Amino acid sequence: RSLDAALLAGKVDIAVHSMKDVPVVLAKGLVQAAVLPRGYWQEVLVPGNGLEFLQSRYENAIIATSSLRRKAQWLRQYPHHQIVPLRGNIGTRLQKIKEHGWHGAIFAKAGLTRIDLLPPDAAELDWMLPAPAQGAIMVVCRQGDEAVLAACATLNDAATALSVKIERDFLHSLKAGCTAPVSALVQVTEKYLHFRGQVLSPDGSACIEVEKTVDPDAANNLGEQMATECLAKGAAAILAEIRKNT
Repeated sequence: RSLDAALLAGKVDIAVHSMKDVPVVLAKGLVQAAVLPRGYWQEVLVPGNGLEFLQSRYENAIIATSSLRRKAQWLRQYPHHQIVPLRGNIGTRLQKIKEHGWHGAIFAKAGLTRIDLLPPDAAELDWMLPAPAQGAIMVVCRQGDEAVLAACATLNDAATALSVKIERDFLHSLKAGCTAPVSALVQVTEKYLHFRGQVLSPDGSACIEVEKTVDPDAANNLGEQMATECLAKGAAAILAEIRKNT
């Protein structure tokens, strides 16, 4: 990552990342300085020409996404649909929906709203679980840079930091990699912490799900615990098959 290289070289003092795209283990010499309050974690479908096609589970449709996780979840819901790859920046991706005549494309709601490009007809996919840490922003600095760490500490949102840590611990413990069809979401209130996790086969035909509600004070190692449960329920075989074919 060029930004992290600049940070390690002392050319910049902090790097700001979309957290879902950051490796669970940071580059040597870098540390997490803060996690900002979480934005939207939801996924949205941007339609090409209305959403009527979703009313029938048997109507053929072409949906664009390059995320294996989104593809797997969509095919589990709509196994008769065709998934095509989606590349380019957000503006290009939005333009391609109309150009190619696709029925729609899947985006992270946070990414579209942050640059004010969320179309008014976008449909929130409340049934689709996000990538671990989706919607969160991480600030990174050099290890031992106490002045920067102290300054960034005032930006840290404890609830978001706890949520995404558990989600990323789940991903890391599965040894799945950030592109695997793994989803996780932690929602925190004053009274409880609710975890949902999911591992799917690439075609969506197999799905292993785990879910648990705990006291926030009892959330230590929850991500690892949920990963162990998920692996025991059959996720190990799914992930092994994915590794074999990649």
